[in-house]
Amino acid sequence: MPKVIIIYKAHTPAASEQARALAAWLEGRGSAAVLREARSGQPGAANGPEPLLPSDGELVVVLGGDGTMLGAVRLVVASGLEAAPILGVNLGGLGFLTALAPEEMLPAMEMVLQGNYKAPPRLMLEGHLVRQGQVLAQVTALNDLVINKAALARIVELKAAVNGSELTTFLADGLIISSPTGSTAYNLSAGGPICHPSLDCIVVAPICSFALSNRPLLLAPDMGLTVTLGSRALETTLTCDGQVGLELHPGDQILVRRSQHTVRLIQSPFRDYFEILRTKLRWG
Repeated sequence: MPKVIIIYKAHTPAASEQARALAAWLEGRGSAAVLREARSGQPGAANGPEPLLPSDGELVVVLGGDGTMLGAVRLVVASGLEAAPILGVNLGGLGFLTALAPEEMLPAMEMVLQGNYKAPPRLMLEGHLVRQGQVLAQVTALNDLVINKAALARIVELKAAVNGSELTTFLADGLIISSPTGSTAYNLSAGGPICHPSLDCIVVAPICSFALSNRPLLLAPDMGLTVTLGSRALETTLTCDGQVGLELHPGDQILVRRSQHTVRLIQSPFRDYFEILRTKLRWG
């Protein structure tokens, strides 16, 4: 039986209770279970690095909301466990990534332990922050990388190029670069398209663009996007999945491309993607 790592939402009694109950259930079936409380920090970050997961983990269960899942995915990738499928149980809000209801957890686990599940790999994004020719940071995101201004800052100037060819200069509140998985997150609220998670593409969507002709754009997965911050880009940040933030300066470059890493999210055995989409977005 597989070794199961259970990552649960911090400071949430319902999540810790579910985690303990699942661990006992697994151990009763001969599977080893490791409990890990989710943290908000980046694995390896200077402000208290999050310990990596056991290298022999074969299955990951995430109890929480989409934010808990996004943090867990970064930790799974940093731990070299991207081959391990991830099952998400929604104890949070919207729950696009954690699509199972709590009462569905054990029936789904029965199916997973029998090998009866689907978990196709999902595209992830890789971003590099370059300042004066030096790479200062590298981040990996499942949902999106977002360049945006602080609350009181003015409009920012973002010069975009694809594979070295000039695209345009966005005058906007910011820019969202998302994966298909992240297309139903911030990208959706900015008017970007919804992309099925099985697609391989990169979505580029401006935030409140000054020019009405600036529209969301789909890039092929092998294309690289370079965004150079203009002189107006004061008080600007780069955020990774809404959880890891980097301060940006005028002249900085953000290089975004498809990551070499992927992640395997187990699909709900009880409803398909379009039912989840229809339910979460209340399409009737």
